[in-house]
Amino acid sequence: MSHTWTTATIPDQRGRVAVVTGANTGLGYETARALAERGATVVLAVRNVEKGEQAAARMTGDVTVQALDLTSLDSVRSAAAALRSRLDRLDLLINNAGVMYTPKQTTSDGFEMQFGTNHLGHFALTGLLLDLMLPVPGSRVVTVSSTGHRIRAAIHFDDLQWERSYSRVAAYGQAKLANLMFTYELQRRLAAHGTTVAVAAHPGISSTELARHAPALLRLPLTWLAPLVGQAPAMGALPTLRAATDPAALGGQYYGPGGRGEVKGHPRIVTSSPDSYEVAVQQRLWAVSEDLTGVTFPVVQPEPRTRSTASTTPGGQYTVNP
Repeated sequence: MSHTWTTATIPDQRGRVAVVTGANTGLGYETARALAERGATVVLAVRNVEKGEQAAARMTGDVTVQALDLTSLDSVRSAAAALRSRLDRLDLLINNAGVMYTPKQTTSDGFEMQFGTNHLGHFALTGLLLDLMLPVPGSRVVTVSSTGHRIRAAIHFDDLQWERSYSRVAAYGQAKLANLMFTYELQRRLAAHGTTVAVAAHPGISSTELARHAPALLRLPLTWLAPLVGQAPAMGALPTLRAATDPAALGGQYYGPGGRGEVKGHPRIVTSSPDSYEVAVQQRLWAVSEDLTGVTFPVVQPEPRTRSTASTTPGGQYTVNP
């Protein structure tokens, strides 16, 4: 498998429709721009429509903007309804938007900000748009996680909203771990349909605005070190783009930079943490997420499985044994 995959490798995307969340800046912008340049019809789903319009104006191709605030389930439902009214198909849903290391605060629905935005908002959006994807062969849901899913990360079912105590780093770890567990459980549910797959990606360390909420003592090192040890957003977007467009990509795979420590480099298949493959936790998280968002997915429910039925191949592909 090539380690020099670039935007030049992206196949022709003409005829494909993509929705990219958080696409007015950083990784989302670079992802949307590359897809549009290759011919896709791209919708920038963003909280700030004015900034989204400015971003769209800098891109070439068929690019439009849709208001979407992932911190509000009402906004997610409104955005999904608007997208359903204007699109008759959806080939790519790229769940890219996110927040990192925010001070303790909640979404408009009362969810902890990082868990509510990074996981629950995208969970709801995916469920509300999935029936636009199921009839489309080769359609993909790509969710962006982070190496932060390995750092102080667990799904705290006894305190999902961090009401008893709060750690910015641990809350971010929970949210990014949830992104992966969502991908793996969604793939298991989609497998029988044979059209849509779920794939995950992470950008390594990229110079973006994501760390703007970090405490000052952490924000300064991140700001100064990212350009030195990491990579530009255009490179950081490559794992997402490969997950979205590589004809060889399979459901349940996870893409990240191919360099040492997955910090930077051209994208390849990587393996997530052992905790991320815990099937019972994935299924419990799914049920809780449905309850919290009120969104039920239009897919066949999978047979109950235990931890022993899930595994990863040497290349990192997530598989479920019959």
